[in-house]
Amino acid sequence: MRRFTRPDLPDNVISALATKQAIANDKRATGVLDVQATWKTARGTTPLQTVLSTLKGMTGIRERCMYCGDSHGTDIEHFWPKTPYPERMFHWPNLLLCCTDCGRIKGMDFPLRSDLPLLIDPTVEDPWLYLDFDPATGNIVARFRPAAGVWEEKGEQTVEVLELDRREALAAGYQKTFRRLSDRVAGFLNEPSSDIPTFIRALSEDDEHGLLGWCFRGAGQHIAPFSDLQNRNPVAWARCVNAFANY
Repeated sequence: MRRFTRPDLPDNVISALATKQAIANDKRATGVLDVQATWKTARGTTPLQTVLSTLKGMTGIRERCMYCGDSHGTDIEHFWPKTPYPERMFHWPNLLLCCTDCGRIKGMDFPLRSDLPLLIDPTVEDPWLYLDFDPATGNIVARFRPAAGVWEEKGEQTVEVLELDRREALAAGYQKTFRRLSDRVAGFLNEPSSDIPTFIRALSEDDEHGLLGWCFRGAGQHIAPFSDLQNRNPVAWARCVNAFANY
């Protein structure tokens, strides 16, 4: 999982979404709102097509799911599920891109504490503040806070809701990407004259699962070959940390 930067939508699309939300709110107030039918009808309209294309653009050319980072993102996902929270159905900050599996697994499961989500929103938070990666298994797990002696609750809940530690194909994909990134760093260290911008570009192209944030900001920075890069080529390391600050 990686962080995504959410751009502004065109004014006409924002206006159209606001109109659709107002109509839905009115229907809800009078007890006649059919959430599924309303969304299905709106989903084929031009404004929602623009929303989908914008979400895909946020994820890059691979158009990966914003939750698992592994499968192709196929449709618009409601971070706050639209059935229990129809007042957010057409709210741009509530719309994400996800794959079929993550959408099915998450469903309407949306844990809260004090009315605040315990699920990570990758468009407003750095997932690696709450998550960790286990290279031995390929699983995404909750991050442990040694000073407090506890696991990050938001990480625990996100892993549980999306089953990030129970999906073999997902784990295999993360392991493959980690090996690719590790080989890239090791190769760079063996060629001290290598061009740093080219190296950074290659790492970005190799990262199919949003692991660069973990490698350069999370626990990955403390294991080889990433720790070796930090010690042996601090200039390249600093450039990478800056380049992948939002990954």
